[in-house]
Amino acid sequence: MRHSNTSPILRAEAKVALTGPVQIMDKLCEHFIEHGKVDRLGRSARVEFEYGSASVEADDDSLYLRAEGPDATGLAYVKWSLAEHILDFVKGETPRIAWDGDGATGSSLPYFREMSVVSASNVTPRMRRVRLKGGDLARFAIGGIHVRLLLPPKPGVTPSWPVMGEDGRPVWPKGEDRPVMRIYTIRDIDVERGEIEIDFVLHEGDDTPGSTWAQQACPGDIVGVLGPGGGELPQADWYLFAGDETALPAISRILAELPADCRATVLLEVADASEEQPLRSAAALDIRWLHRNGAAAGTTSLIEDAIRSIAMPSNETRRFIWAGCEQKSCRCLKRLLRKEWKVPTSQHQVVAYWRAGHTADQVEH
Repeated sequence: MRHSNTSPILRAEAKVALTGPVQIMDKLCEHFIEHGKVDRLGRSARVEFEYGSASVEADDDSLYLRAEGPDATGLAYVKWSLAEHILDFVKGETPRIAWDGDGATGSSLPYFREMSVVSASNVTPRMRRVRLKGGDLARFAIGGIHVRLLLPPKPGVTPSWPVMGEDGRPVWPKGEDRPVMRIYTIRDIDVERGEIEIDFVLHEGDDTPGSTWAQQACPGDIVGVLGPGGGELPQADWYLFAGDETALPAISRILAELPADCRATVLLEVADASEEQPLRSAAALDIRWLHRNGAAAGTTSLIEDAIRSIAMPSNETRRFIWAGCEQKSCRCLKRLLRKEWKVPTSQHQVVAYWRAGHTADQVEH
């Protein structure tokens, strides 16, 4: 997401008293270097994210924070990220983080929308598409393709929604009304109609709230949506996309937005030929479907083997590799790209979308 210099800037500040503020700043900079541009000078640091910026200064007993964003969502993301990681890095104490400035405590989250089901139908035997309708979706069309779905804790129950906390993080309702949260990809968005489509992999026999909800979804059902997130890919002349069915919605969305003047090789692992689906793009595509043919998901080396067979373009070509798959496969791909092929981190992104043998307690697709 890119913003012009003429965009109005929203700001908030906080002073956080804690032990070892310089050490906490060190950890913040080390973490954020993979998520933005970090400029460090002594006890001061500035981080430029896709959605806003953060300034941090340390003295002997406090951190001074400034969050800036081009809109309410960007500002909220910066505040949330700073608070979340400071509280994670601090051990043995719980410092108070109270923001002054834009973004009021107790208000609705600017990145939240309540939406209702329009329709639900299967795209393939194991992939179900749910269309949702809501208002003011323009912000969901930029800055990332992932959202957090807030699902009813049980059928027929409308959840209570989170609000803005004083530290910038969402304050979640407690008790039976608390929604269940899972991360998904916006497969398609129509801002004018106020509709988004989300694809769900249908898991058999697993305790997967997202999959179960999608199978039972009926027109009029209410769901909450937080987003967007995930950032955007850098511009390139050649792309390599690889993933299993959990990454298929993300790859499909990315391909649909590629320009006509680039090329993309696409490696997709699915159960069998019945799970193949049409993929549209203005770019020149080389699509290769990889079938497990009875093997369990997460047990094959199909993706890694297929990537090894690809002829990488020369360094003179702007190139980027994106992959989403099971955790162990993710580790193998990172080792291949970083250790064996020496691909710079600026030219690839490999994401673990799920973990074999575990229910999707955080992420489902």
